[in-house]
Amino acid sequence: MWLIVGLGNPGERYARTRHNIGFEGLDTLARRHGLEFRGKRANSLIAEGMISGQRVALVKPQTYMNLSGQAVSALRGWYKIDPARELLVVYDDLDLPFAKLRLRERGSAGTHNGMRSIVQQLGTTEFPRLRIGIGQPPGKMDAAAYVLARFSKEEEAELPMLLDTIADAVELVIRAGLTVAMNTYNPA
Repeated sequence: MWLIVGLGNPGERYARTRHNIGFEGLDTLARRHGLEFRGKRANSLIAEGMISGQRVALVKPQTYMNLSGQAVSALRGWYKIDPARELLVVYDDLDLPFAKLRLRERGSAGTHNGMRSIVQQLGTTEFPRLRIGIGQPPGKMDAAAYVLARFSKEEEAELPMLLDTIADAVELVIRAGLTVAMNTYNPA
């Protein structure tokens, strides 16, 4: 069983913003596999089904980013998963160039408030994550304003390919394991 959590903020106001790339990646993955976000549990939208022969629950917390850990912690208990082996969190990262991916087995939350919430609620940093580069804010733009802004026209043009790559990476984690996916998608 895999619990795949995409981070974002609920509501139309935040749709298509940099901070919601985790939601968008899961939407792409769900479409590929004919899964629909019909279920609601632990203040989250959930799409359950099978990917590569594995049972999965794709999760989009509706708690707003800063409280994502509440949903993830409740769902860990509901699905009875081991976060170190059966959880993958997909989220935006300011510290990676736009469209670059980085998979990790574990790590700190860094400056990401959603990840801080998850680490705090789970009481561990020992869980896999897929970081998606959104780049740094231009000039002296505030980081909070940047992550809540929509992608530039140039980035928008690349977004379909990026979303496919995110879905490919998650599928590889499920199918072949984190180590194989890390060797495939992490920059050398």
